[in-house]
Amino acid sequence: QDLSLPNGTPVDTSSPASSSSLLNRLQLDDDLDGETRDLFVTVDDPKKHVCTMETYITYRVTTKTTRAEFDLPEYSVRRRYQDFDWLRNKLEESQPTHLIPPLPEKFVVKGVVDRFSEEFVETRRKALDKFLKRITDHPVLSFNEHFNVFLTAKDLNAYKKQGMALLSKMGESVKYVTGGYKLRSRPLEFAAIGEYLETFSLKLGTIDRIAQRIIKEQLEYLVELREYGPVYSTWGGLEVELSEPLEGVSACIGNCCTALEELSEDMTEDFLPVLREYILYSESMKNVLKKRDQVQAEYEAKLEAVALKKEDRPKV
Repeated sequence: QDLSLPNGTPVDTSSPASSSSLLNRLQLDDDLDGETRDLFVTVDDPKKHVCTMETYITYRVTTKTTRAEFDLPEYSVRRRYQDFDWLRNKLEESQPTHLIPPLPEKFVVKGVVDRFSEEFVETRRKALDKFLKRITDHPVLSFNEHFNVFLTAKDLNAYKKQGMALLSKMGESVKYVTGGYKLRSRPLEFAAIGEYLETFSLKLGTIDRIAQRIIKEQLEYLVELREYGPVYSTWGGLEVELSEPLEGVSACIGNCCTALEELSEDMTEDFLPVLREYILYSESMKNVLKKRDQVQAEYEAKLEAVALKKEDRPKV
C-alpha cells in the first residue's frame, strides 16, 4: 500500500521501528495518558553563565525515549538559545516543505525587559519547551537526524561546523539563479495563500500594536489608582461625618486596582504570547512559500536554458 504522507513525503519503510513509531505518533490525538508516546522532551533548569566575552543562559534538555534510533533510553544535555536557533535552521534546510514551529524572539527592547531576569528567563524556558514539544509531536520532524543530534550530542559545536561551507555555497548558487527572476505563473492555490497571509499578518500586527498600547495605558492608570486610593482613606480620617462614604470610595478604588491588575496579567500572560505566536507562524509560512518560489524560479530558469539549447541545435 502507498505509505506517503498527505504532503507527499514518503514514509521510510526500511526501518520497522521508525514506521511503527510513526504510526504511534499519528494515534496521539485521542491519547490523553500518553501511553503510546515513544519520545518525551522537557526543557528546565535555566543557568546563567558569565564569561569574559559574553553572558548567556543555558537550559537543560532532558529526553526519554524507546525509539530504536537512539542509543540510550535517556539523555540530558545543556543548550543555549543559539543552539535552538541552529536546530530550527537545520529543520528548515532539511524539511523545506514543512512548517517549522517558530522560536521565541531573541531580542527584546533595550531598557524595557531585562533578558537575565527570572521572569524573562522563565517565559523563554516555557517557549523553548513548547517549541521542542511541537517538534516531538510531529510525525516527520521528530525523526529528523538534526533533531536527534540536538537531543543527544554533548558537544553540539562540532556538528555546527560540519557542512557549513557546502551549504553556504549551495545557498549562494540558488540565490544567484533565482535573484531578480520573476515567476511566470505562480499556481493559484499558493497565490491565494500568499495574499491571505499578507492580509492576516497586517491585521495581526495592528491588533498587536493596539494591545501593547492598551496594556501600557492600563499600567499607567493602575499607578494613578494606587496613589489615588489612600487619599480617600486619609480624608476619611479627617472628616468624621464623611468617613463611611469616603472609606467606601477607597475600597472601590482598591477593587478597581485588583481587577485592573488581573486584566493586565491576563493580557500579558495569555493574550499577547498567543498573538505573537500567530504572527511568528505566519512568518514561517511566508518563508515556506518563498522557498517554494525559489525552487520554481530555478526550475523555470533551467527550462529556459534547455529551450535555448534546442533552438541553437538546428543552427549548428
